[in-house]
Amino acid sequence: MFAKQYSHRLPADYDMGVIRRRAAQLGPLWDNAEGLLFKAFIAQERGGNVYSSVYLWADPLQAADFLLGERFQKVLDSFGRPHIESWLPLDLQRGPAQGALSLYREEWALAPGANRAAILAEEKQRNQQVAEHSDTFAVFLALDVQAWRLVRFTLSAKALDAEYPGAGYQVLYLAQGVAP
Repeated sequence: MFAKQYSHRLPADYDMGVIRRRAAQLGPLWDNAEGLLFKAFIAQERGGNVYSSVYLWADPLQAADFLLGERFQKVLDSFGRPHIESWLPLDLQRGPAQGALSLYREEWALAPGANRAAILAEEKQRNQQVAEHSDTFAVFLALDVQAWRLVRFTLSAKALDAEYPGAGYQVLYLAQGVAP
């Protein structure tokens, strides 16, 4: 598996209706994409406008084909070349929800000398607990191998909750691909 996110900071007065229409138009083109588990078209409108995409690929080669192929050219043409964060997924749990209205990203550093195996076991258990909630579509844990940071993404069928830990985003469209 392979996970990535890229974001575009937009001016405070940017018409986010343009972004909503873009997600509604482009989102269905990602449904049934080979090697993709899901792609979340997401936005933040608090404290500045951000348009972003989070991908979870079952097949890293399909992710590379996307970045180097024609499909990514639309992103480059519209917004320029973004900084792409990428992670090594460690655990994925599906929940009972059929879709998502919000996405949350939590992250924390792995301290030098930490018992990494014990932390991984604890975080997998936490993922299972989150996945049991009726509003959870999916939750996954990933490792930023450059910064030694863990990142948890939670996709929820509930509307965005400002009290939820981490950075919250509104899901504009959730595309579900075809994993091998």
